[in-house]
This record gives sequence, structure tokens and C-alpha cells, in this order.
Amino acid sequence: MTDASIVIVDYGMGNIGSVAHALDLLGGRYVVSNQRDALRHASGVILPGVGAFAAAMINLHALDLVEELSEQVLGRRKPFLGICLGMQLVATDSVENGFSKGLGWVDAHVHAMAPPQNLRVPHVGWNGVARKPDHPLFARIEDNAHFYFDHSFHVACGAAITIASCAYGDQYAAALQQDNILAVQFHPEKSQRNGLKLLRNFLNIVAAC
Repeated sequence: MTDASIVIVDYGMGNIGSVAHALDLLGGRYVVSNQRDALRHASGVILPGVGAFAAAMINLHALDLVEELSEQVLGRRKPFLGICLGMQLVATDSVENGFSKGLGWVDAHVHAMAPPQNLRVPHVGWNGVARKPDHPLFARIEDNAHFYFDHSFHVACGAAITIASCAYGDQYAAALQQDNILAVQFHPEKSQRNGLKLLRNFLNIVAAC
């Protein structure tokens, strides 16, 4: 196969078409694949996701992708971007529809959102994102820029790896980084100009490695 810079992991749960279209707009080189060989040839990995945590993990195991993903991301330290459910899957576990183990790459746990003030769950729509200054994933993106969210569960993680947050009654982690692992709770592929900027920044991070 021809080497590709990015693999968008197709495990039956992702917003694949929108992510691929966004990379097309940016001129990014990618393949959509659920093959382990594609991951071995990749320079970076995007794990999108829409749906339930437990079903996603079942699909990843059924496709025999969990070990290969861990080898490429943890072992070979390839740049990784998790999107929405993809962010949640890097956590240790989730309580969505009962207890489920995640990929376990990050010391974090997925909990149901319970915002005060009777705010609606799921959290759907545009929300400002407060990011750490000078972080390369948010280069050339203004602080409190708006991104598009659609989720009922959130990742609870330490402040040291939280690189952006959103206020929706409470403060929730909107993005995290641990070493080469990057993840965002919002959908950059649906977030218009700011989302394209963020995906461009990820492509730049991959290119620099």
C-alpha cells in the first residue's frame, strides 16, 4: 500500500465522512481504514467517534485494533487525535450504560454530564473553549473561540493534562494532551473555520515528528 500521513480509523462509530472532507479541504494526505497494516504505515492517527462507549470498544476489539493502536500510539509515539467519543475512549473507563474499560492510555474516567441550572443534556451546539496559551493544537485560534459540541458524557481528568475547557454550567474538559496523545471533546470537523485551523495544527504536529 502507499504510505499515508494520517489514518482515520474506521471502526463503525465515527463521523468519518466529515473528518475526511475536512482533511480534503486542508490538502491533508490520509486513508480511511480499519486495517492494522495501515496503522503501521501511518505518521499520525485520528480516532473519531459518535455513539456509545461500550459499543465502540466492542468494535475496536472485534477488528483486532486495540493492541495495534496501543503499539503505534504508546509504543511508537505517533501523534494521535481523538475526537468526541474518540477522546473518551483513551480514558481508563466509562460508566455509560454500565461500566466499561477504555483504551486506558490516560488516567481519566468518563462520567455523565450533570450541569446545574437545569441545562439540557446532551450538550449540543456551539460553546466557547478556553485553552492554554501557546499550545500548538490551538495555534492561531483565539481564546474562547467557539466549537461545536454534541455529547452527554465527559472526560474527568487532571488539570496537568487538560489543555482546554468549556463552561456549561460546570467546567468540563474540552481538550487534553498527554505526550503524543491529543484529544478534543468537540467536533472540529463541524466547527467551521476554527475547526479547520485545529485540524491544520494537528497536521503540522504530525509533519514535525
